[in-house]
Amino acid sequence: MTLTEENYLKAIFHLSTEKQDVSVLDLANSLEIKMPTVNSMVKKLAAKGLLIYEKYRPLSLTESGRLEAGVIIRKHRLVEMFLVEKMGFQWDEVHEIAEQIEHIDSSVFFDRINELLNHPKFDPHGSPIPDPEGRIASTEYLKLNDGQIGKEYIFTSVAISQSSFLKQINKHGLRLGDKLKIIEILSFDKSIVVSINGQSTENLSGMVAGNILVSE
Repeated sequence: MTLTEENYLKAIFHLSTEKQDVSVLDLANSLEIKMPTVNSMVKKLAAKGLLIYEKYRPLSLTESGRLEAGVIIRKHRLVEMFLVEKMGFQWDEVHEIAEQIEHIDSSVFFDRINELLNHPKFDPHGSPIPDPEGRIASTEYLKLNDGQIGKEYIFTSVAISQSSFLKQINKHGLRLGDKLKIIEILSFDKSIVVSINGQSTENLSGMVAGNILVSE
């Protein structure tokens, strides 16, 4: 596949995890590409058996399309882990670099990275790393802003890995594995007051809390 085709498959995959129905307009907005160009590409992917496309109906990846997207995501997440674990990058510095390296067409290269990392199951942001065939283990995480007041949760992952969001997480002093207890949810703006590991408290905006994924 071309680099562009890979980016389309990955974008559709990620959008499908965020919402039930993914439209061509959703895809165009996500990729910041004009609708006629997107329409042309989704038809091409459908012709290759990677995508189910019907006019005016939601897009959905075929099983082959999901596995192809999973392989691309595997490369991306392995690279992010390598950059953090072996090269000393911070978790908010690796996404854009991985976006470039993920398109290298060499399974041996990524298998070697996997071996050097001792076969990690998760990337630096807590997201599961797909297996070599592109299968992704299911995870049951809860958005922090869907949690209950007075209950403690473990900070397990983030819903997005953009640098600006991760830097905001850093400012709050949060790290994966932290125990977050919801002290208060403010009705005005849905911001959340949490205690971190029973020591300090932080006020998180509703948008930040909505992208923090936790487990019980």
